[in-house]
Amino acid sequence: MAEDNNKINIPNGVKRPPVVVVMGHVDHGKSSLLEAIKDFKITSKESGGITQHIGAYQVEEQGKKITFLDTPGHEAFSQMRGRGARVADIAILVIDASEGIQAQTKEVLSLIKKVSIPTVLVLNKIDKPEADPERVKRELVKEDFLVESLGGKIPSVNVSAKTKKGIPELLDMINLVSDIEDLNADPDAPAEGVIIESYLDNQRGPTATLLVSNGTLRSGDIIGTSSAFTKIKSLESFQGKPIEEALPSTPVIVFGFNQVPGVGEKFKTFNTVEEAENNSRVLRNAPGATGKREEKAPEVSEGQRVLEIILKADVLGSLEAVEGILKSLPQERVIIRIIKAEAGNINESDVKLASGGKAIILGFKVKIDSQAKILMERDKVKALTFDIIYELVEAVRNFMERIAISEEVRTVVGRMKVLAKFLAEKNRQIIGGKVIEGEIRRGVQIDVLRNDEKIGSGRMINLQRNKKDINSVSKGEECGILFEGNVKIEEGDILEFYIEEKKKVI
Repeated sequence: MAEDNNKINIPNGVKRPPVVVVMGHVDHGKSSLLEAIKDFKITSKESGGITQHIGAYQVEEQGKKITFLDTPGHEAFSQMRGRGARVADIAILVIDASEGIQAQTKEVLSLIKKVSIPTVLVLNKIDKPEADPERVKRELVKEDFLVESLGGKIPSVNVSAKTKKGIPELLDMINLVSDIEDLNADPDAPAEGVIIESYLDNQRGPTATLLVSNGTLRSGDIIGTSSAFTKIKSLESFQGKPIEEALPSTPVIVFGFNQVPGVGEKFKTFNTVEEAENNSRVLRNAPGATGKREEKAPEVSEGQRVLEIILKADVLGSLEAVEGILKSLPQERVIIRIIKAEAGNINESDVKLASGGKAIILGFKVKIDSQAKILMERDKVKALTFDIIYELVEAVRNFMERIAISEEVRTVVGRMKVLAKFLAEKNRQIIGGKVIEGEIRRGVQIDVLRNDEKIGSGRMINLQRNKKDINSVSKGEECGILFEGNVKIEEGDILEFYIEEKKKVI
């Protein structure tokens, strides 16, 4: 196993349930597979039918428990998928048997090899007429991923999440691999484990989903991570039901932390709250600590523009994922500067910060507080909320494009020497002159130069030659123009005609 794997095996310990991470390309049926195993109705609760943040679920089959980690399949959540693999004992690689290997499939394969985790291949959607499991197996050979039927060591199971065909065989295979791995733990030890997900609950405060790796977690226990701590008042199962204790490999919901703990942080048990608090302080201040991030602001080069963003998300895992994909966007012409990123609803302080810094507020699966809406309208602050991550990313792309497009390029098209001035009223004058460079035409802007210095500006209302309205006049020709502007033109002045164009630069 890789060194950073959080899996715990205790010599001569008690057998514990396997922790299984479900991985694969978006829409290949990971959540549907879990639905088929047990009626969780995961996809019906998730926007767009896509799992947006990591979840933990436990089932029991023939007296044996199995803990599943459901990880997001969208490309933005590669960090979360990586975290899921590090805390798991077994990986389930789900591939649509009718589509075969896709972009995120290759990413998952690379991750599986990196963490050296036992894997079961699940070829899903075999109920489709175009399904071809054997073709997918041959594709995997090219990725150095050999299943047992082709002489390798990786077991595979054909399933249909829709019809539930193959589900019993899959559960049997997971238990078989678990037996081979000889997974065990010490339920009498002080509880320890890892934070699977965390967020700020409006009613209950900082809340987290924990996965117990070793020991038994009970109400009244004091636990701490590198960033947060709490004395547990009550425990809830992954289904939100009160429970007395959580044994090894059990996902459990805990609330009442002093602040939202970081996703992926390890937790352990302490004798007193003071010990837990001191532990957090020491770990937080240690070299290379992964608590609060102090990122260096991106340097802005000449010609670059900046899009400032305040980012809010429902949970820290989602926040991390959204930040990661935004920072990966091309930023040659427009730089993304995330001036604030935290879990929770969009509030007054977010709007005040956005107003002062001219930033936009982006929310992922969060709401806008009522007071914040009032301030937004008063201060003309823009805040957008999204339930699907790639819609948020697309909105950022559009903002970046608008910022880049707003760059105006000035092009001089002609110059005229003033020979005479005629009628003048308010801010308008009729001027006669000769074109000395280029061409002048209707609708262009005008700078007035006197002794090679700009003294004012305006625009052309009308253009005439021989008392007839015309569209343009070329070099060497004389004409008359109706000028509107903020300066009085004199004989001998030079009028410089130019156009300004909005040019797309990204």
